[in-house]
Formats: sequence, structure tokens, C-alpha cells
Amino acid sequence: MAPLAERMRPVKLDDLIGQDHLTGKSQVLRLAIESGHLPSMILWGPPGVGKTSLAKILANELKRPFHILSAVQSGVKDVREVLEKSRNQRFFDQAAPILFIDEIHRFNKGQQDALLAAVENGTIILIGATTENPSFEVNAALLSRCQVYLLKSLEDRDLLKLIDAIVHKDFLFKDKQIEFQETAALLKLANGDARKLCNMLEMIGSLNATNLVVDDELITKLVQENPAIYDKDGEMHYDTASAFIKSIRGSDPNAALYWMARMIEGGEDPRFIVRRMYISAAEDIGLANPNAMLLVNACHQAVQMVGWPESRILLSETAIYLACSPKSNSAYLAIDKTLNLVRNSKTLAVPLHLRNAVTKLMGDLNYGKEYAYAHAFENQFIDQEYLPESISGTAFYNPSENPNEDKNRSFLSERWKNKYNY
Repeated sequence: MAPLAERMRPVKLDDLIGQDHLTGKSQVLRLAIESGHLPSMILWGPPGVGKTSLAKILANELKRPFHILSAVQSGVKDVREVLEKSRNQRFFDQAAPILFIDEIHRFNKGQQDALLAAVENGTIILIGATTENPSFEVNAALLSRCQVYLLKSLEDRDLLKLIDAIVHKDFLFKDKQIEFQETAALLKLANGDARKLCNMLEMIGSLNATNLVVDDELITKLVQENPAIYDKDGEMHYDTASAFIKSIRGSDPNAALYWMARMIEGGEDPRFIVRRMYISAAEDIGLANPNAMLLVNACHQAVQMVGWPESRILLSETAIYLACSPKSNSAYLAIDKTLNLVRNSKTLAVPLHLRNAVTKLMGDLNYGKEYAYAHAFENQFIDQEYLPESISGTAFYNPSENPNEDKNRSFLSERWKNKYNY
């Protein structure tokens, strides 16, 4: 059975809720339908505001063949197959079919370039949907061939109108008596997103009770009991990312993969996932395995180059590597300890021997006079003071117990004798 959001999807322009600035009387997309001339376009807006519905309505109203691809699941091969099918569907002066690409910002440069010629010569009318600023996420060459239309988050009055339509039209509520005592939680959690609102109403409609009183407490309870509803812009977004990081920190690759999959399926931007892994590589793995940072950086570059769906493999490999790496937070603790001292003590002067004598006066004042150039000594080392005298001997870095930092500990102990005597 189709989910409620799909069952309530509008099929005519007059049924679309919100976006009157584009679809209202004498507005640009209504005029396009009336004239029969539809440009290629990018629909830019947050999730759940009708981008997919609008694309389908345009195809339906203009009676155009309609092809749909998801940038998360499709590659260049899929694009080329649709373009070839579109060419074969064109006869004489028949209007060009519409190709709708959801989350077009996830296509890499090569995938977007594959669309250029077909858009330019009119083989297809491209409608791309994106939640990201197309100025940064869509190739300039492709963007110049498309109109960009901004879709807005649904207002509370739009969401209330949708609630009313669902209760009166959908079979879930056919034999139920329902009273909405409060709608604040529904509207807040929906946050202008019709799909989220439909998901919550579907949970309400699936309850066994025939007489339902809906209030904020009920909505909060239902949402908390259904963690699969991932909100990439809200609290669950950060909770899921936190679970991902803590699973890596805890060296549990299965859990790390699960929480990462939850983020991917929730429509999370892969760059956000990579940023989380950067932080984990530095904070939790750190000097126990410095190569972790290099692998995350390689993953970052590869995800941008490869695109979806293959990038899921790159993210998976990196997450597993991080979870299975030895852990150390010594660098994290060291910088926080150092920053705490700097913030909570007076500014200490740089010792004279560490200053540069860039003028004669500075030289006369003994700037740099006692400095010993480390490379001039055996093993490129000389025992001299590098901290201000008042905090000499203060330890900020304490190596963790792991093979890599055991080498650091031995190196420092050998060089400094008593000062770094761990």
C-alpha cells in the first residue's frame, strides 16, 4: 500500500498546496502550462514542499511523457538510457518529454554534463529538484540552460488545510471520530514539510481507537516511539550523527554502519557525514593512527568525484576503517588543556631567546641572543626552554597507550630526559 504522502499527492495544479507565487493566477508556472511552453528548470526548496508533485503536475497538465530518476540511485548509464528512450519517443513535432531528477545536487560533474546536450537541443525538458543552493551544486553550464524557481516551506495555514483534506479524504480516517484539541506540536514537528505531516497523521490514523483526541502530548509520544522518522534538519539529525560518532569511538563498525545508513536513507548530504568522520579521525583516533585523517580526506575528494550511488561504498569503507582503528584522544585533550591555561592566565611574554632580532635595537636588547639552532646539534636537538619561565615544565600532551604514541613517548623521553619523563 502506498504511504499517505503518496496517496495525498496532488494531480492538478489547483490541488497543490502552497507555492502560490509560482502557481497562482498569472504566475510563471501557470502561464507556462497555459501557453504550452515549458522551460527546463531547477526547483530549489526544502524537503516536503511539493517539488516532485509539481514536476508530475506539469507533465500531466501538458500531457508530456514523464521520466523520473533519483540522483541517489542513478548513474551516467541510467541518464543515457533515459535520453535514448526520449529520443526514440519523439516523432515529428511531438513535444519533448520531461525528465525529472530528484536531488540533482548529488549528481557529480560527469553525470550533470551528460544532460547538457539533451537539454540544449530540446531532446528533453529537464526538471531538477534540489534542497541545496544550485549556484554551488549545479554545473554553471547546465544551470545557465535552466530557470531556477524557489519553493518555500509550507506555512501553518497550508499545513492545516492539508490536515483537513487528509481527515476528510483518506480511508484511514473513514470510520474514526477525530478531534484536534492542539496542533502546535504537529505544526512545529512538520516544520513546513508536508511529507513529515503526512507521516505523523499516518501514525495517528493507524491507531486502533475509533474516537481520537489529538493533542501535543500524543504527537510527541508517537514521534518518539518511531525513530525511523529521520529529521535531517532537527533534533533527530544531531542525535543520529551523535550515535554514529559514538559508535566509531566505541570501535563498533556494525553500529557505525547502521547509523550512517539511517542518515543516508534520511537524505543526509554525504558531505555532512564526511565532516563527522573528519572530526572523529582527529578527536577519537588522533595520533594512534594519523593515517585516518588521510583516508577521510581521500574519501571526501572521492565522494565529490564519484557521486551516487557508488559513494555509499566509499563512506562505508571509511566508517569501517575508523571504527576498527586504535583510538587516542591525546591531541584533543592536549589542545583543550592548553587553551584553558591561555584563557585563564595573563598573557606571558615570549622569552628573549625565542624572539627575532629584526632591527639593531632588538639585537641590542638581546632578542634571540641565547637561542640555539637545533639543526646545529647532534640528532637535531638541544635542551633549551621553549615555554615562558613561569609555566616551564607544564605538561599539555600526554601520549595514550598505543603503538604509535609509544614511539612518541620514547622519542620525547630520550630527548628531554626529565622534562618528558612519562
